[in-house]
Amino acid sequence: MERPAAPSLPDAVRGHWADRLAPARLRPYLRLARIERPIGWWLLLLPCWWSAALAALAAGRPWADPFHCILFLIGAVAMRGAGCTYNDIVDRDLDTKVERTRGRPLPSGQVSLKGAVAFLILQCLVGLAVLLQFNGFAIATGFASLGIVALYPFMKRFFWMPQIVLGLAFAWGALMGWATAFGSLSAPAVALYLGSIAWVVGYDTIYALQDIEDDEVVGIKSSARFFGEKVRLGVAACYALTVIFMVVAFILADAGPIAFAGLAAFALHLGWQVVRIDRSDGAGALRLFRSNRDAGLILFAAMTLESALRAL
Repeated sequence: MERPAAPSLPDAVRGHWADRLAPARLRPYLRLARIERPIGWWLLLLPCWWSAALAALAAGRPWADPFHCILFLIGAVAMRGAGCTYNDIVDRDLDTKVERTRGRPLPSGQVSLKGAVAFLILQCLVGLAVLLQFNGFAIATGFASLGIVALYPFMKRFFWMPQIVLGLAFAWGALMGWATAFGSLSAPAVALYLGSIAWVVGYDTIYALQDIEDDEVVGIKSSARFFGEKVRLGVAACYALTVIFMVVAFILADAGPIAFAGLAAFALHLGWQVVRIDRSDGAGALRLFRSNRDAGLILFAAMTLESALRAL
């Protein structure tokens, strides 16, 4: 029997509609999909939008395809939720041993394993419906990511840098936007993908600082533990690679000065995060992690403005 819904988890957005307005029976499932933590789907969505905007720059279009961008939004919410549900199914025993995660719906008993599996299938069907709206090459590209997604939850058990595998999955949208626009992949999209991977590793290392003590006790591996006292240097290296690969992507796509100005602002934001890292401040780490949404939107807005002004 499923138990009554529990209060929101420590890293959830306070007063989110999912905790205030959704029917009580649905709230545990919404928490399972991390709906009350929208930063996750934002971070999955942004590489999709970057890629679509980069494709528009390369093709000389005034903006990224709005229909594709809406589909990416729906797909990001659905597949982020599916990924979190799958991750919680795999990690349900580990989650009981970590302070921040033991209140999640599965380890706390708010949702049964059977209910979680059914919910996972439902979210995957929504993601599939979105994917089938694209061209054949993009559909195949989307399916190619599933193996990486399936592998990720197991990596923290034996690989010191599971964030790399997370990056391979979460940055996949950097390929999808280009694939939906052109029906193929080329060097600018690959460079953007590599930069996005480094970005994911950097910001998720910051996120992992919240759990570093529990992870050490339980034996969960993470880049935050791997970098140790040099975590600021490790994140700085990841973010430096992010900017380098994105500069390459912009050059290959023939981006202009406004896009590069946006990239400079994005780089400054990443630098600000590095300066603010404090291994002992879990709440501060969460704020820095969440700030990557704003950094990503700055970059997307600059590319979009560049395309629009070129079309005038």
